[in-house]
Amino acid sequence: MKVGLYLATQFTAETDLAASRAEMVEQVRVARASGFSSLWVPHHYLTAPMQMLQPMPMLAYLLPEAKGMTVGPNVLIMPLLNPVQVAEEALTLDLLSEGRFVLGLGLGYRDAEFNAFNVPLKERVQRLTESIELMRRLWTEERVTYKGKFFSVDDLGIGLAPRRAGGPPIWVAATVDAAVRRAAKIGDAWLITNFAALSLLAPQMQLYREARREAGKPEPAEFPITRECYIGASRKGAMEECRGPLQYKYRAYSSWGLDRQAAGSESFDQPFEELVRDRFIIGDKAFVRDELQRYAEILGVDHFIMRVQWPGLPHEKVLRTITTLGEIFG
Repeated sequence: MKVGLYLATQFTAETDLAASRAEMVEQVRVARASGFSSLWVPHHYLTAPMQMLQPMPMLAYLLPEAKGMTVGPNVLIMPLLNPVQVAEEALTLDLLSEGRFVLGLGLGYRDAEFNAFNVPLKERVQRLTESIELMRRLWTEERVTYKGKFFSVDDLGIGLAPRRAGGPPIWVAATVDAAVRRAAKIGDAWLITNFAALSLLAPQMQLYREARREAGKPEPAEFPITRECYIGASRKGAMEECRGPLQYKYRAYSSWGLDRQAAGSESFDQPFEELVRDRFIIGDKAFVRDELQRYAEILGVDHFIMRVQWPGLPHEKVLRTITTLGEIFG
């Protein structure tokens, strides 16, 4: 099994980002030294009053600290973006990372973001599928002519060649059954989100595998899953230490409507112990090790991408979770 670091790049309004930049660098250094295999950063726009750094510049900035690690966004809100730009940026990061870039993509869900970009939510799916079709062609053909509903290219090419045949792997995030089927058909892996509960994921993983077989596609090279994770000296102590920061984060998600977007996902506005159960991995070292094994047995996942920091959690506690995860996976 592999472990990856989902770096927190969103901060409260009071946070000194200059100081946080140094802390993020240290977190990546410690993760790499602890044997982490990958580094990921999130994507959103217009998050005020919270401050948020954009993913592609952050990945480029952190590449020297993440040498040898897989890197990627988790996830780009693709329907808001132009696939030509994303395809070019992906190949640039593919080159800079020596072929270790993975492009994580999702549909997005916030009305405010789609309104700001003048993109109707109802166009999300077709924009995503067209974007993936066009990017794959731009990565594999010298010159491309493409005419879709939203995007077109007339006998043009990127020029840059990908480090891997076919271009960077595309991992597609999905939360509802229809999106899971789509991810099986158009993506190289299903990127499981950090908030979906096990009770929903188990039947969806079966659905995903069936959809891959029906589409004539082989088993993915990896089965990644993103989780919220925190490790303390005891399970009770760990729950108390991360309670405030995690509740802050998920109240923000709830205000954005994320819990209403995911079918089968109950409201995030519930008692913390209920929110955590079968959704987050929080406890002492032994409990977390057992939970990882349980997830692997139930879902067959083999790449755990862990977010270990949320607004307000002290830096030293973040480092403790990173180093302890390194010991577990080591």
